[in-house]
Amino acid sequence: MEPMKLSIEPGDITTIRVDAVVNAANSELRVGGGVDAAIHRVGGPAILSETRRIRIDQYPDGLPAGRAVATTAGDLPARWVIHTVGPVYSAREDRSHVLESCYRESLRLAASLGAASVAFPAISAGVYGWPIDDAARIAVGTADALAEEVGRVVREVVFVPFGEDAVAAFTRALAGLRRFPRD
Repeated sequence: MEPMKLSIEPGDITTIRVDAVVNAANSELRVGGGVDAAIHRVGGPAILSETRRIRIDQYPDGLPAGRAVATTAGDLPARWVIHTVGPVYSAREDRSHVLESCYRESLRLAASLGAASVAFPAISAGVYGWPIDDAARIAVGTADALAEEVGRVVREVVFVPFGEDAVAAFTRALAGLRRFPRD
């Protein structure tokens, strides 16, 4: 069996053809900004309808940071949206374990759903202020570390960075993995 493929496809996560798209959600599971707003805008009202139900039935106090839940993808070219809440960056407190949990729990949920391909944005690297190089290192490293656990189901992880700095950071992070040749 070939190893789980990790790749970069810069641009708009709402146009990526995968089984599951990961949403950098807020704990209220309401429409926010950035990636979250784009996913809801393109995916349509079915996503919001399901997140409301999840919030009422499972997480009345909000989805905790580092956890993940799934909904329909609505009109997106995917089957599911996996919503995860990233941590807000803090220079005084190491919250990297929470950011790692976002990727780990999203990949585990994707595998349980039967998703063979998953697209991730740079979680917490936007308005939550996480430095992009560290965010990319954590994203790529966590996905790589879970390859053996989820790789029988999840065959491909696509990172969808937005902007030149993010693309460069994810490119460096992938190049830093031992199983990928360096240029």
